[in-house]
Amino acid sequence: MKEQLYTIPVNDAFDTDCECPVCAMYKQLEDNAIDFTMGPSYMEDDNRAVTDEKGFCYKHIRMLYEQKNRLGLALMLDTHSQKIIRDLKGLSNQKPSSSAGLFKKAGGTNSVSDYVDALEGKCFVCDRIEDSFSRYIGTIFALWKKDTAFRAKLTSSKGFCVYHYGMLYKEAPKNLKDNELSEFLTAVDKVFFDGMTRVNGDIEWFIDLNDYRNQGADPKNSRDAIPRMINKTNHFMQ
Repeated sequence: MKEQLYTIPVNDAFDTDCECPVCAMYKQLEDNAIDFTMGPSYMEDDNRAVTDEKGFCYKHIRMLYEQKNRLGLALMLDTHSQKIIRDLKGLSNQKPSSSAGLFKKAGGTNSVSDYVDALEGKCFVCDRIEDSFSRYIGTIFALWKKDTAFRAKLTSSKGFCVYHYGMLYKEAPKNLKDNELSEFLTAVDKVFFDGMTRVNGDIEWFIDLNDYRNQGADPKNSRDAIPRMINKTNHFMQ
């Protein structure tokens, strides 16, 4: 299959020696989104309007803080916080009423808490990632159908984390049919369970090495077993 632009990052991820190529895809998108956010784009009015509206989740605000452009982050936080102050001042004038009784509904919604709840679910970086990530997932199935070289990459991979294994199972029936679907899920099952069993064996050997009877034994692949199993079970461990 002739490689097109959108297949390049997917193939690159499956070429990576990692415990979950889908995590690798996401991580690359995340790094790109962080770089974009902290680049010259933060001075553009249309981007600033979006960051003012959405803000950032806890994970990504920490990643942004670790970047060198503290002035850029301060400018985004300045206008974002000003918007929050304006919005919440207006909403705080709409005081909620108390519950009328145990068996009666409250007398209206709490506008302040609704606003805060909605804000907690927004993140400029997350949204920028997800826009491309969903297309990357679709590309996996397109490549599986048409590219024998990609099939070989998937079947020889180290498997997937639990989260992305479930995601592939969920999305596969939407993109594949009949024999293609069956073959894909069979391949995914094999690499997933082989990978989980392999890393679990490394974890068990790491534990056994703490037994005095194994003092001086070959650590084999146990040295990094903990972060690799975290990647398998919790995903996005980098």
